Amino acid sequence: MLDLTWVLGGPFAAMQLADLGAQVIKIEPPEGEYSRTVPPHFFQGDSTYYLSINRNKLSLVLDLKRREGLRVLYDLAKKADVLMSAFSPEATRRLKIDYPRLRRVNPRLIVANLIAFDSKGAWRDRPGFDSIIQAMSGIMSLTGEAGGPPARAGFHVADQTAGLYLATGILAALMSRERTGRGQRVEVSLLDGLVASLTILAQNYLHSGEVPGPGGNRNPLVPPVGAYRTSDGKWVIFSITTEKFWHGLCRALGHPEWIADPRFATAKARLTHAKTLYALCEETFEKLSQADALARLQQEQVPAGPVQRVDEVLAHPLTRSREMLVTVKHPSGDQLTLLGNPVKFSGAPRLRYTAPPQLGQDTATILGGLLGYSGRRIRKLWDSGVTRPAATRG
Repeated sequence: MLDLTWVLGGPFAAMQLADLGAQVIKIEPPEGEYSRTVPPHFFQGDSTYYLSINRNKLSLVLDLKRREGLRVLYDLAKKADVLMSAFSPEATRRLKIDYPRLRRVNPRLIVANLIAFDSKGAWRDRPGFDSIIQAMSGIMSLTGEAGGPPARAGFHVADQTAGLYLATGILAALMSRERTGRGQRVEVSLLDGLVASLTILAQNYLHSGEVPGPGGNRNPLVPPVGAYRTSDGKWVIFSITTEKFWHGLCRALGHPEWIADPRFATAKARLTHAKTLYALCEETFEKLSQADALARLQQEQVPAGPVQRVDEVLAHPLTRSREMLVTVKHPSGDQLTLLGNPVKFSGAPRLRYTAPPQLGQDTATILGGLLGYSGRRIRKLWDSGVTRPAATRG
């Protein structure tokens, strides 16, 4: 795989496939990909932003604005299965890495494009980033407290959602090629990815015409599901998707009489009297510590959990036992801790991880080994500035 993407959505998609065993070559301009420079935190000269989305890859420096650089890319494309980019359609055409050109170079190549909005029409070349996509997709209108301002999700949900869709599309295209022998173009837009994620809320609107709004920490469809503050200032959240769980909640909170209360006896009744039910639950949880509340809910087999900060999540025993934290050796020799991949296999070897590469770390190996360029040709490319050998960023 040739990864020409930058910042987040594309590199995130490429990393998923790299984790699963694809040989991913990250192709960067001579100055390095932008995410290497994002403040505030750095490790051995590279931003921790970059480190979070580029493990298990090789790094090749290549100036695609130079004719010689483009020629090298085409040589790689002849051998590649997939080429990914995240430029606007016009930039892709201008750089001469659009699908019609690449298809002539290698008819079996899968060309995967991550775009902001559309590849045609008025929105074709408009730039779009995560916050803009969250706003336009309706996500911000659903996030936050009722009556409050729209709020963005606390992480890059548009980029990462689109990245997962792109990785899925690439796998499907590769399967198709096994049957047909032909490559094709795969396109995912950031906006489409979040619109598709509206699922239940969109379907409810299409059926009823009722426009959903923010519910804060509450589930507007299943009261009294929500996050509740406990006596020690911590928070607990639970879910009651069945009557069994509702009955368990009533017993856990010391109010078995709620089970037969006509205001709460059915899911429809609880929805009608949601305001009253939420107030009763808040009053009850305020008298319990987080540990006591969770113990009671667990005893009654009610799905529940603590609302955790990032540091608490990363220290949780489950995070370790599920191998969601992995340690790798950085090219500098230092140890580096990264997040792991959530996919687990029973019939395959355990996933292996390598550190995100330093800029140009594998340039000589790729040009000399994969492409068979002579040392003289590689030095000529270095001297001309089309590529560069490995160099530690300071």
